Amino acid sequence: MSSPSRSSSEIGTVAGSHASTLAVSRFAPAPRDAHAAGTPVVYCHGFGQTRHAWVRTADTLARHGHAGISYDARGHGDSARNPPDLVYTGEQFADDLIIVAGEQSTAPVLVGASMGGLFGMVAEARWPGLFRAMVLVDITPRWESAGLERVLGFMTAFPQGFESLQDAADTIAAYLPHRKSQRTPDQLRDSLRQGQDGRWRWHWDPRLIDELARDSEQHQDLIAEAAGKLTCPVLLISGGRSDLVSAETVDEFLRLVPHARHLQLPDASHMLAGEDNDTFTAHVLQYLAELRSADDGSDEPASFHTPASASGVTA
Repeated sequence: MSSPSRSSSEIGTVAGSHASTLAVSRFAPAPRDAHAAGTPVVYCHGFGQTRHAWVRTADTLARHGHAGISYDARGHGDSARNPPDLVYTGEQFADDLIIVAGEQSTAPVLVGASMGGLFGMVAEARWPGLFRAMVLVDITPRWESAGLERVLGFMTAFPQGFESLQDAADTIAAYLPHRKSQRTPDQLRDSLRQGQDGRWRWHWDPRLIDELARDSEQHQDLIAEAAGKLTCPVLLISGGRSDLVSAETVDEFLRLVPHARHLQLPDASHMLAGEDNDTFTAHVLQYLAELRSADDGSDEPASFHTPASASGVTA
């Protein structure tokens, strides 16, 4: 395989639904022949994250020819927050995704983690053909309640914020002890905002907890219905140590989407894309190579190799 080209990235905005403005990062491959261009990718982060969660993966994929766009979901990061009289709803998030994906030159592949994957399923069901394929990162239409409560418990445990970025980094490291590469204080600047009191608080709108996340389980039937309508290729990558996705929720998902493939990273938790980004990204590259081979009608094997650290692949 030839050495990958360099990529470039730029920051901008996209007009979302309901008069919202979304902050985006675009990842462009180096100039190359048109026939060598890979499938574009749209990256959707999980609840409480930002588009910066995808930087390493998006940069690597761009260096292999796959243009990408990641964005901060409304109420997160640098994207606009809903005005006081507009309650956050799942429909708004799905509408935003439809707009971002629909602006791509060709149907993109979705890489959606947790919340991003849920709204990806809803968006594809509402607009069939929106995505060339989907990579769902540790999320299924139904999830374990205890895992969700643990996530929300951590997110709401520090209403007064953190004394410093180092304090925040230490707290996150204790919460995610299995992450191979812990984030440095400087890397957390994209995830926290410093208030006038000098303390650092999460970047997301606190209203999201009660208006969107707290009662999200009531929408599981609707999401399961959306999953059952999926016809595009789907790859589910789950973590063997995840407390949000279980063998039972995966089994149900595979019954709803019988053409989907499942791959488990046995030592990873719900935050698998950040815990072992190299392994995760290699799997996504492998999948994109297989899609490219299918589009080309080629019988040649994909040029990327599945890392030996993964197991549990099912078709």
